Formats: sequence, C-alpha cells, structure tokens
Amino acid sequence: MAIQSWSHIGICCSDLDRSTAFYVNVLGFRELFTMDLGPEFAATMEIDGQFTSRMLARPDMRLELVRWTAPEGMGERERRPMNQFGFTHLAFRVEAIDDLWELAEEHGGTAQRHTVSRMEGAGGSVTGAVYLTDPDGVRIECMAGVPDLSTL
Repeated sequence: MAIQSWSHIGICCSDLDRSTAFYVNVLGFRELFTMDLGPEFAATMEIDGQFTSRMLARPDMRLELVRWTAPEGMGERERRPMNQFGFTHLAFRVEAIDDLWELAEEHGGTAQRHTVSRMEGAGGSVTGAVYLTDPDGVRIECMAGVPDLSTL
C-alpha cells in the first residue's frame, strides 16, 4: 500500500458546536462538512456506536472533530502531561504569542499563560511559545518568531 498524501487529524470532543467555534474563530479553520455515522464504521472506530464527524480545514491542514452520542465520549478533558506517550499537541506559527489569549477564552478554550517561554534568536530577534487548550484540554502551541517549515 503506497501512501498518497496526508489527510487529517481527529479530535474527540464533548460539544461539537463549542469545539467548532473554537477552531473556526480562534485558529482560522472553516467548516467543510458534517456527517452522522454509525455501524458502517464500527470496525474502523473500534466502537459499535453513533457519532457525528465534522471536517474543518485551513489552507495548511484538516481537522476532524468527532462527537460520540452512543456511547458517549469519555475521558478527563484535561491537558495530558508532555511526557505521556502518544499525541501531545498541535502547533501553529503566530505573529505574537499573546494575540490569541482572550479569543481562546471567549470561545471555550484556556490560555495557559504560565507556559510562556521566550528565547533570544539570531540578530536580536525573539522567539516565543505558549500553550492554549481547546474546550476539551487539547494542547495547542502558539509559536512566534520561528521559521516557516512548510517551504522546506
């Protein structure tokens, strides 16, 4: 089997509309489509149940929000430790690390202000990073002053 291209990242959420508002209004995604699914994906999802899938997109990535209705979604809805195996965070380049704090909190997320890191770069430039969390605790790193790796 040959890989054709990258497709998307999936995130299980507790409230589809709240999570959609966060990713659209804070991180610039747009809604592509929403589908109610169930038994036809039981083998792939490893759960025989019902869920709603909402695909969001930005020019540089696609994100699937999954909201389980039967059985209901489960979990802590808190940030996972960075040294816990598995998915740790999404990351975005931003103009300034504090640009999105209020917007994130307006749309159900949290600005983790205590995670601010700054480092002096070449020629006196400043690189900075901070974490936001989405309404269900997914870490989102906001980095300023870092190179655009999409051109490499």
